[in-house]
Amino acid sequence: MNFFEHQDRARQNTQQLIGLFSLSIAVMIMAIYIATLFMFGMAFRVWWHPGIFLYVAGITIVAIAVGSLYKIACLRQGGSVIAQELGGRLLLPDTADEQGRQLLNIVEEMAIASGISVPQVYLLERETGINAFAAGFTPNDAVIGVTRGTLEHLSRDELQGVIGHEFSHILNGDMRLNLRLVGLLHGILFIYITGELLWRLRDTFRLGKEDKGLPIWAFGLALMAIGGIGLLCGRLIKAAVSRQREFLADASAVQFTRNPNGLTGVFQKLQQMDSRLISPGAEAASHMFFGNALNPSFWENMFSTHPPLAERIRRVGGLNISNLAAMPSHNQMRSPSPSQESLAMGFAGGSNAMPEQVVNQVGSVTPEHFAHAQALLSQLPESLRLGVREQESAMAIAFALALDTENIEIQERQIAWLREVQPTELVEKTIEFRSEINQLDPSIRLPLVDLAVPILRQNSAKECQRLCKCVHGLVVATGSLSLWHFVLQLILWHRLQPSINPTSPTTVEFTTIEQIWPDSLLVLSVIARVGHSQPDAHTEDITYAFRSGVFRLPKAGEQEKPEIPLTCNFTELKKSIERLRLASPKLKQAIVDACAHTVLLDNKVTSSEADLLRAIAMTLDCPIPPFLNPQRGISKQKQSSPKRS
Repeated sequence: MNFFEHQDRARQNTQQLIGLFSLSIAVMIMAIYIATLFMFGMAFRVWWHPGIFLYVAGITIVAIAVGSLYKIACLRQGGSVIAQELGGRLLLPDTADEQGRQLLNIVEEMAIASGISVPQVYLLERETGINAFAAGFTPNDAVIGVTRGTLEHLSRDELQGVIGHEFSHILNGDMRLNLRLVGLLHGILFIYITGELLWRLRDTFRLGKEDKGLPIWAFGLALMAIGGIGLLCGRLIKAAVSRQREFLADASAVQFTRNPNGLTGVFQKLQQMDSRLISPGAEAASHMFFGNALNPSFWENMFSTHPPLAERIRRVGGLNISNLAAMPSHNQMRSPSPSQESLAMGFAGGSNAMPEQVVNQVGSVTPEHFAHAQALLSQLPESLRLGVREQESAMAIAFALALDTENIEIQERQIAWLREVQPTELVEKTIEFRSEINQLDPSIRLPLVDLAVPILRQNSAKECQRLCKCVHGLVVATGSLSLWHFVLQLILWHRLQPSINPTSPTTVEFTTIEQIWPDSLLVLSVIARVGHSQPDAHTEDITYAFRSGVFRLPKAGEQEKPEIPLTCNFTELKKSIERLRLASPKLKQAIVDACAHTVLLDNKVTSSEADLLRAIAMTLDCPIPPFLNPQRGISKQKQSSPKRS
């Protein structure tokens, strides 16, 4: 099952969730109706009263809807809301201790290896148990929460296994489902809260006749009991939805790190220690955690959101890792011969990568990509490593990436414009970083953007917009928009969306290829032209690459197809990509597949093609790991840097 199938499965689980939730509401309506009959002393005279039933059903549905919609509205800000409700604080590099910096390093490595935005990390300082969670609506706005006990009791390999588990939830579409579950079940909790309020009013008044009716506090107790039953139903729903996803996340963590011992070690420590949380919000978010966050109960096997630890150990230990073991270790990876120098080799480790491999690698991490990310981050110059973790320096790096690298006159014009809108100190930092970035291989540029994003997101929405506008101004100052400048603006704008517009739509609006056919043609046209932009390229080659991609789209034979690639500008391309972002997962899979066929038709991937393909996929929330080529190296000069913790 690949990334897109997991997304579809998550959507199907959402539909099942709504069905189970509706069934729970129906049961609660009947229970409240019966309690109402007793309250008014009617239970022994008539068991069916349509008027009262409709009245109770209407009020119950409205109450649950209000509770659910309120929580869903609160959660529109994303996973950071959950982290803060659980008592988490944002972990920043300049305030983190040694254990915190190690955690941030592992998260950065996993994010670069998988091609997603580096998630913000929250530390649950008061929680001494071993636990972690991932929350968000898309891979672009994910956050990861980790307890203090996790940092204190786990080794780096074990912590890496936990983070790999959480990244599986990010990449497999589990987070969105989990947040919806929190929102829906809060409505059931609202019934319990209402009953508790009536119980507190027990000394105030009664409803109904004194001799026949029940006091309001008794009705409150009934609501609390019914709400408690509803909470048990919620636990059952969470267990039904999350248990199999936990097994999948365990297996994915082993695949990502190629180290089952790390994850097994965590489970063994959990058998001896504790994973429970003291936060009052643990009940609502229990299904999101790595381990069981609640106190064990008599009905644990039925209501637990997580499989038994013994079963998880057995499954991880029984994984067929012979193929993984046969792969070269991180220290054994060797550079290819000059004849193999092609970025296409980055997928599946072969020199002749196939488009299907590109699609299958979306939303996954291989040991090669993880090793590549570790090497890349450990060999970055110290000034850049520190720069992406400080706000002003991160802004300077973003500006430096927008400066022209070939024409000194254009670069001077850009710097002159920058001096007019930014402080002198920031401009000088930009110039310093530009000289260092010039020494790096072009393949480092996109990862460098992603490394800077977490600290840039700490700015306000207006400041993030101003940053994007300033980068746009630097691009305009060049007099012409290059492909790299388009990619930089596209990725930077998309990555900062959780800060600029956290409530931007992420729902599926397009489910048929006819709805997005013109947009698909336009994107494939640009990719075909980029792949054959050399002076000696023939028009026939561009057309052939374009049509090869078009015929990979669903129902291509039924649609109108142009004879030659379309012409457009980057503004039109951006609008088309934004529309494609609202397509269903299966349509996105077809689009990425068509783009990959267009790029890999000649079995070569240039840096420009790699940047554009990855930028398009990332904007569609389909993260593609980096194209690997150890031969190219991190820098034009050998860099020596200390090993990361």
